[in-house]
Amino acid sequence: MAATAMPPEAGRKYEKVLEILDRNRRDKTRLVAILQAVQEEYRYLPEEVMTLVATSLAIPAAKVFGVATFYSHFALAPKGKYLIRVCDGTACHVKGSQELVDTLRARLNLAGDRGTTPDLLFTLETVSCLGACGLAPAMVVNDQVHGQVEPAAAWAIVDRLRRQEGL
Repeated sequence: MAATAMPPEAGRKYEKVLEILDRNRRDKTRLVAILQAVQEEYRYLPEEVMTLVATSLAIPAAKVFGVATFYSHFALAPKGKYLIRVCDGTACHVKGSQELVDTLRARLNLAGDRGTTPDLLFTLETVSCLGACGLAPAMVVNDQVHGQVEPAAAWAIVDRLRRQEGL
């Protein structure tokens, strides 16, 4: 769907998505790149945006959803500004990664299966391997690797980020 075929309020609501589509020449072979750019903008892939992408590229919505669910780096639910990944591979697990996760979940008030704080500031995930076994236990905050992290140090990292955000 071209931007001109939409009601004006829809164009404003999805202006960034339309810019991403235009930047990629609405080329369906660039679907992964388009979805990456959309996710960077929204921090996840909203369902209505994926539908807009499908319509704009003249491809079935099922194809867009299929790509979004196939690749693990795409998120279908909102993620926090700071994505904290704690390694739970063998080396990290043996060296106490579960204690890191438990400490962070408690301090971030993440109950049940919830992984993202209500203010969308933090998302906590465990991953099978970060490829940093020599740094066990390891965690990554966005793209910054932290090694040999004790629970108190993990919380200090999060607390520093909270202060940066004025909290």
